[in-house]
Amino acid sequence: MSTLLLPRLARSQLANLCSSTSSRKASPTLESIPRRLAAASHQSPLLQSRLTQLSESKGPLTAKPVRKLSSPSQALVTRALRTQVETSPSKNMSLRLIPNKGLYVSTPTWWLESRFHFSFAEHYDPKRTDFGVLRVLNDDLVQPHSGFGTHPHRDMEIFTYVVNGELWHKDSMGMAESLPRGSAQYLSAGTGITHSEMNNGDKLLRFLQIWIKPDARGYKPNYGSRQFPSKEVRHNQLQQLLTSYKRAASEEDTGSGVIPIHQDANIYVSEADPGVKQEFTLEKGRQAYLVCIEGALSVNGTDMEERDALEAVAPKTDALPLNLEADAQKGAHFLMIEMAQP
Repeated sequence: MSTLLLPRLARSQLANLCSSTSSRKASPTLESIPRRLAAASHQSPLLQSRLTQLSESKGPLTAKPVRKLSSPSQALVTRALRTQVETSPSKNMSLRLIPNKGLYVSTPTWWLESRFHFSFAEHYDPKRTDFGVLRVLNDDLVQPHSGFGTHPHRDMEIFTYVVNGELWHKDSMGMAESLPRGSAQYLSAGTGITHSEMNNGDKLLRFLQIWIKPDARGYKPNYGSRQFPSKEVRHNQLQQLLTSYKRAASEEDTGSGVIPIHQDANIYVSEADPGVKQEFTLEKGRQAYLVCIEGALSVNGTDMEERDALEAVAPKTDALPLNLEADAQKGAHFLMIEMAQP
């Protein structure tokens, strides 16, 4: 049983509890663990306190088979046994690699395969709920002639980057359009909006959907997009797709240039040829989340494969230079979300 969620003293209590059964022929069953934890908690106030905190925040303490876990409110003990998103500290302690094999893969229906970088829908990981103002990053694969039907959102800045195929958008503000590879779309949900995102074509659609927490609630809903038929604007250079209204020095979206949102965040994308090197300076007090969309990428010597992610955090007192080098054979197509630290 994983005890990562318990303090050291509590883990000691749990270890003693489990060792007490070693002389018996049968090991404690999964169903018996909650009862044993409850009994042990009477002897350890620290363990009792931790279990109470977990129960109040995530639901009742129950034990059900891991494969049947379907909602965040189920099975605290089972959740402790689950494999968390695998993270690997890099050679540089300011960087943390998120290998793609550790991402949760959701296949709720025949037409959709999603890789969740953070807790979303049926998936909950207490260690991966957000990264600063970045709340959601889903890597979606949508089969032809299917997609997300009309559904609502509110009080969230939603950004979509089309990787392959063509995305068909329609919303309650009367906007309707199709977006090819390299296009960027945003939805400021504000007080409420409904929309659909479909793959009406004959090819597989892949896109990244990113949710960023707004700096305030109750904004007027807004939608916009940018299309870039040629990759030249992002070829071997960082193309800025998104920034804040404050940095854009504008109170409304002009329909061209960098997309403004209601948050201090910036998004960049690049398609780099094999061996191409680029640099980006992460200012002090800032952090960034990078995704290697295609190919392979090295960031300050930390290697990223396709669909890997990486967290970069600058010191509070100094900037952090990021050396971005595309793989010598594959090149690299990557996206970076830069923001203030919490």
